[in-house]
Amino acid sequence: MNHLYLAGHLGADPETRFTPGGQKVTTLRIATNSYQNGQDVTTWWRVTCWGDKFDKILPHLKKGSAVIIMGEMKKPEIYMDKEGRPQVALELTAESIRFSPFGKSEKGDREGGAQQGGGFAPRQQSRADFGEQTFQSNGGAGSYGQNPSYENFEDEDSKLPF
Repeated sequence: MNHLYLAGHLGADPETRFTPGGQKVTTLRIATNSYQNGQDVTTWWRVTCWGDKFDKILPHLKKGSAVIIMGEMKKPEIYMDKEGRPQVALELTAESIRFSPFGKSEKGDREGGAQQGGGFAPRQQSRADFGEQTFQSNGGAGSYGQNPSYENFEDEDSKLPF
């Protein structure tokens, strides 16, 4: 199994459909960017969300939303595009979805933050503050907790004698 994190933006609104057996499937198209050989390179991913696990965050996702997704990568598939060039299809099955504090997001993303596997928690810090409030599932009884502040953290390496 290959588990990885994707940090990117939605290239389209989420698309929800149902299998013939009645199981809910939502597909997200995610664009990730990297810098290679002096150029920005965009890689597109198809992310599949099974069932109703992400029902609390999906209504808040729209084209352009900055997200971080953790999931299991499927084996890449090679196909030919319309012009006969080989292309690679990259797919991920989502296990966790959250809003990215580092991406350019719309107003709705700044007002709400979520970590899935559970629920929705309003963001109470600015983007400049790297601490973040998240929802933690506790067998259905959630509790809100704030990450510790590292402003007064002293690194032992900064006191080296040389």
